[in-house]
Amino acid sequence: MSTTSSETPRSETARSRRIPKVPFWAQILLGLVLGVLLGWIAKSGDVSWLKTTLDTIGGLFVQLLKLAVAPLVFFAILVSITNLRQVNNAARLATRTLLWFMVTSLIAVAIGMAIGLISNPGAGTGLTPKDGKLPEHAGSWIDFLTGIIPKNVVTPFTDLKVMQIVFMATVAGIAALKLGDRAEPVLRLSRSVLELLQKALWWVIRLAPIGSLGLIGYAIADYGWDLISKYATFTVDIYVGCAIVLFGVYPLLLSVFAKVSPLQFFKGAWPAIQLAFVSRSSVGTMPLTQKVTERLGVPKEYASFAVPFGSTTKMDGCASIYPALAAIFIAQIFNVDLGVGDYILIAFVSVIGSAATAGLTGATVMLTLTLSTLGLPLEGVGLLMAIDPILDMMRTATNVAGQVVTPLIVAAQEKILDRDKYDSATSTPVDETQPVAAAA
Repeated sequence: MSTTSSETPRSETARSRRIPKVPFWAQILLGLVLGVLLGWIAKSGDVSWLKTTLDTIGGLFVQLLKLAVAPLVFFAILVSITNLRQVNNAARLATRTLLWFMVTSLIAVAIGMAIGLISNPGAGTGLTPKDGKLPEHAGSWIDFLTGIIPKNVVTPFTDLKVMQIVFMATVAGIAALKLGDRAEPVLRLSRSVLELLQKALWWVIRLAPIGSLGLIGYAIADYGWDLISKYATFTVDIYVGCAIVLFGVYPLLLSVFAKVSPLQFFKGAWPAIQLAFVSRSSVGTMPLTQKVTERLGVPKEYASFAVPFGSTTKMDGCASIYPALAAIFIAQIFNVDLGVGDYILIAFVSVIGSAATAGLTGATVMLTLTLSTLGLPLEGVGLLMAIDPILDMMRTATNVAGQVVTPLIVAAQEKILDRDKYDSATSTPVDETQPVAAAA
C-alpha cells in the first residue's frame, strides 16, 4: 500500500515535468525563422558548408515528397473515380466541380492582370533581356495536347509525367466502373496500396519543419537580399494577388454560394494551407488536403474525387495569378506591348492549360506555355527562375486553399455538406490515424 502511494506522486510529478508538445504550426514557423537566420549567416559570412547543408536538407525533403507522387496520383485518381459509384448525381457533381475550377481560375487571372497593370512590376528593376536565358524545357500547346497520352505505361512513372499518369488512372477508373464487381479485387488492392502510400507520406509530412528550414534557408543563402530586391515589386504583386484570392475571393464565394462561415474554413483548412506553403507541392499535400476537406463536412466519397483531381488541375496561384503577372513583367523587360487580345489569351491559357502545372513544385511549364502562346521571348523564364522558390510558397498555399473551397461550395449547393461538422471544425492538426475516404 505504501509502495503504491509513494509511486503515484512521483509519476504525477514526472508527467507534470514533461515538455509540452509544440503545435505543428509552431514547429513550421520555428523552422522558417531558423531557416532565414541560417540562410543569412551563410550568405553574409560566405559559409559554403552551411549553404550546402541547407540545400541538401531542403532537397531531400522535396525529393521524399516527389518519391510518392507518381503512385499516389495514379491510385488516388483511380480510387476516387470508382468512389463516385457511392454518390448520387455523380455526373452533376463532377460537372459542377470542373465549372467552379474554371470560374475561380478566371477570377484569379483577372486579379493577377489588374495588379500587373497597376504596379508595372518590370519597371525600374534594372533587369535587361540579357539577364534572361532559355529554359531547359519549354511548353507548347502541341506538347501539352500530345503529351497527355503516354507512349508506354512505364515512362510516365519514371519521368514523373503527372498528366499522363492522370490519363491512365482515369481510363483505369472508368474501366473499373464498367466492369463492376469483377474489378473489386483490383480495387481492394488499389485501396490498400493508396493507404500504404498515404501512411508513408504522413511520415514525410512530419519532417516539414526541418524541410522548411532547409528550403527557405537555401533560398536566402543562394539569392540574398540584393537579388530579391530587384524583384521586389513582382514578389509583392504575387503575394498580394494570392492574398486577395486566398483571404478575399475564397471567403466571399463561401459566404455567398455555400452560406458558411469563412473563419471556420480557415480553422479547418489551415493545416493543409501551411503545409502547402512549406512543401510547395499540391500533390505532396494531397492526403492532408483531403482530410481537412472531409473534416469540414464534405462527404468522403465526393472529397476523394474532387481533391485528387484538384491537386493535379486546380492551380489558381501557379496557373492564373503567376503567369498573368509574369507575362506582364517579362513584356515590360523586353519592351513588348500587350493588347486586349493578349490578355484574353492569358485568361484562356489559365483556364485550359492549368493542368500543365501538374501539382509539382514550380510553374515553369505553365509559364512557358503562356509565353509561347503570346509570342513573348522564352528567355524571360530565366529572369524568374532565381526568385521562383520564394514565389512558389505563396502560390501553392493558394492552390491548396482553392482545392478545398471548390468541394465545399459544390457540396453546399448539392445539399450534401455536413454543416454541423463544418461549424465544429478547428485549426488543430489532423490526426494521421484518421482514415481518409480513398483508404476507407
